[in-house]
Amino acid sequence: MSSAASAAPRRRSLRWLPPTETLDLGGGLSLSPRLRLLLTFFRADLSVAPLDEWKLKLALLRSPSLPTLSDDDLLLRRAPDPHKLRRGDPVAFGTLYVRDLAFLRRSSDVDGDEEDEEAIRKRFLEWRSSVVERLGGIELNLEGLRFRMEVEIPPSDDFERMKRSWEDCYASQLLDGRSSVRRVPRRPDTIIVQGVPSRWFAEPRVSSKASMLVTHTIFSVLGKIRNLNVAGEDDLGKNQDETTGEMLSGLNCKVWVQFENYDEFYNAMKVLCGRSLQKQGSRLKVDYEVTWDRDDFFRTVPQKPTINHGQERGGSVQLVRGRIRDEAIEHRSQLTHFDSDGSRRKRFRLVVCEHKIWLFC
Repeated sequence: MSSAASAAPRRRSLRWLPPTETLDLGGGLSLSPRLRLLLTFFRADLSVAPLDEWKLKLALLRSPSLPTLSDDDLLLRRAPDPHKLRRGDPVAFGTLYVRDLAFLRRSSDVDGDEEDEEAIRKRFLEWRSSVVERLGGIELNLEGLRFRMEVEIPPSDDFERMKRSWEDCYASQLLDGRSSVRRVPRRPDTIIVQGVPSRWFAEPRVSSKASMLVTHTIFSVLGKIRNLNVAGEDDLGKNQDETTGEMLSGLNCKVWVQFENYDEFYNAMKVLCGRSLQKQGSRLKVDYEVTWDRDDFFRTVPQKPTINHGQERGGSVQLVRGRIRDEAIEHRSQLTHFDSDGSRRKRFRLVVCEHKIWLFC
């Protein structure tokens, strides 16, 4: 009863967790709130002069349309092969972060109050929409060169947009008239998190690869888990950051988490959207990609038992012992012969030593 009572407040607080609050996952890991915007720059004149990234960054940091930012909160890169760009192609890309969201809270807000937390979420969404509207389409003048900036919220940061995507997907399947069988409405239950460091989910001083046990412990903070799968992203050629253009580390992992029900999935997705993963003692802030499973991963992939490295070693030993035992039994059965009348033949033991042979009955 005590465990159920402790789980109920956790789920309730998770459901109403405001977008300005940090969530502790245990093991030194936490989900910190932030606003992330994707920037795309186009030429607003007929010039073909090369773009100076540093001047563009300074112009943005000094722009009155932007909130106060540090140098690390704005990442820019030029488009590859600028000489091959056509008229109308983007010439640069960027990512803008606003990590201090404390100004959205008011002194009258009470922690744990559902109405106040819902009011904070409403203020956050209104403020985010105003920032996107204010920044979208502005022109920057860099010593006579004019550029136009477009702003977009990443799909993995927009919970409402992601919610509409799974509602539309399952609604279209329900209204599919090709089958005469009445279908039961479905809702998703599996989250996919991609681009998180494997070492943060590994057993300390054991391995640098993600551990199923550690990963389960971390994600169980978000809800009750039914199935879990972890895969390494070791192919550097396929892991390229679309916003920075840099190769992602091959030591990242991809996690599939299937929750017990839709409510657990809903709360976890709501918390994961719009946050960065941080580890105590590290300055790295990981902006993972989160989405819902459209392919029914756990329904199509054969299930395997979840075991750690120690169990794997023990299992292999048991497997070898079993095979040896079976082979020994089979060998003994082959050596046991009977006469034609059904009586067992006598057994003999042959000993060879120093070129001499002894035969024992």
